[in-house]
Amino acid sequence: MLLYTVTLKDGRIALIREFSTEDKEKLVAFYESLSAEALQWGLPPYTREHVENYWLKNLQNMIMLVALHDDRVVGHAQIYKFPNPRRKATGDLLIYVHQVFQNVGLGTAMLTELIRLARQEGLHRVSLRTVADNKLAVHAYEKVRFKVEGVMKDCYFGEDDKYYDELVMGLVFGSLAPPVPA
Repeated sequence: MLLYTVTLKDGRIALIREFSTEDKEKLVAFYESLSAEALQWGLPPYTREHVENYWLKNLQNMIMLVALHDDRVVGHAQIYKFPNPRRKATGDLLIYVHQVFQNVGLGTAMLTELIRLARQEGLHRVSLRTVADNKLAVHAYEKVRFKVEGVMKDCYFGEDDKYYDELVMGLVFGSLAPPVPA
């Protein structure tokens, strides 16, 4: 099992590793602990049922990482690998970082490792969608070389009863230098 530590900008140390089924309760607790601000641009609810039915039942199609601090999940990142042959070697990415671990380098570290694993598994492309106003996320994705490929106008309906644009972002590995061996 992949396992490494990262020292964050504020000096805290987090452990990043592949998700294990023993992490299920910690992952559920993580989503229960996220603030409204941390979930502002997400697609809740992230209930036990959502975690179990959408992520844990599809583990064979996932590259999934968790970040831990003091034995608690403080970050979750994954790529869903599409099983359909027409979507061969492509996947969709998502990431959530606990509000007290945002803007200290944890998200970038998790994204970097997730991308390394995707390339190692032979993925050709990874894509994502994010609300254009989610500046922290957009910056993090751009740091790891995702490019904006399009804008979906008025696609996300916020809790403030306003519509927001979503960015479609992608990373095509064929256009990058060869991966660095693990």
